[in-house]
Amino acid sequence: QEQLVESGGGSVQTGGFLRLSCAGSEYLCRPDCMGWFRQAPGKEREGVAVIHARSGQTTYTPSLKGRFTISQDNANNTMYLQMNSLKPEDTAMYYCAADCRYSDYCILSPENFGYWGQGTQVIVSS
Repeated sequence: QEQLVESGGGSVQTGGFLRLSCAGSEYLCRPDCMGWFRQAPGKEREGVAVIHARSGQTTYTPSLKGRFTISQDNANNTMYLQMNSLKPEDTAMYYCAADCRYSDYCILSPENFGYWGQGTQVIVSS
C-alpha cells in the first residue's frame, strides 16, 4: 500500500492556479516534517516548501514564497500546496515527501526525506 499519494495536478495557462494534495496512509508515521518538491526535465529535484507538523512552521524556497502556500490538515493526515499565479517555469513533476524522524526543524532538501509519493504532473502553458 502506498503511504503517500499526491493529487491535484493538471494543465493550466499562465496566471492560473492549482491546489495539490498529499494524503498519508494509515500506515505512515505521523511525520514531523512534510514537504513538496518538484523536478523539471533535465533538472535536479528542488525543494518547494516544507511544513512542521507539530509547530506549523513553514519554509519556502525564496523564489516561490508569495505565490505558493503549504498547509496541513493534521486530522486527516493531509498536506496541501496552493499554487497561484502559475508560470511556465513552474512546469514539473511535483512530489510530496515525509520525514519520519523526530525533528524540531524541517530542512528543505530532498536528502532529508525518506518517504516519497509517485508525483503529480503540473503543466503551465503560455
